[in-house]
Amino acid sequence: MAVQGAKAELRAGRLTARDAIPVAERIEKSLQLADHGLAALQFEPGTVISGFLPIRSEMDLRPLMAGLRGRGARICVPVILDKQQIVFRELVPGAPLVDCGFGTMAPGPEAEVLDPDIMLVPLSAFDARGQRIGYGGGYYDRAIARLHALGRRPQLIGIAFDCQEVASVPTEPHDIGLQALLSESGLRIFDTQIG
Repeated sequence: MAVQGAKAELRAGRLTARDAIPVAERIEKSLQLADHGLAALQFEPGTVISGFLPIRSEMDLRPLMAGLRGRGARICVPVILDKQQIVFRELVPGAPLVDCGFGTMAPGPEAEVLDPDIMLVPLSAFDARGQRIGYGGGYYDRAIARLHALGRRPQLIGIAFDCQEVASVPTEPHDIGLQALLSESGLRIFDTQIG
């Protein structure tokens, strides 16, 4: 349990730092991230990219997702089905959003469920090796494991503010490293292997 305790401490510290970013500055940094992401991300039209709609003080990916859709990506966002599982439903312009619990909104059950080729992954902390700390529920770990079991290997790109970086993230056997991290200062590529 020492690793979980260390993760919880790092999570709390980095989320406090993220919460301290003034709203106007968060908006500006989200727009900077969108510019970097649109310049750096390469994909074929029809590629399925999962993003997320912001909760609390998260980076706002809506400008980036709109730009990626404009370049031909199919955009989806996570939907919490129960205490164990998320799926990714397609987000199309004008589709109604429903409350999905934990402060999240997403397309309703009529939206198509998609398996992402590229996952833009929310996180609370990350390190220079590409290790991440999520929010503690394990939803993304289980979703990635489910995709791997289906033989799919989505590209994993963490989404964070620069202030969420820590010196070292303690790891557990189920942890899966990121291939890259997108922040307000650009796209960083990590030397990690897909799990």
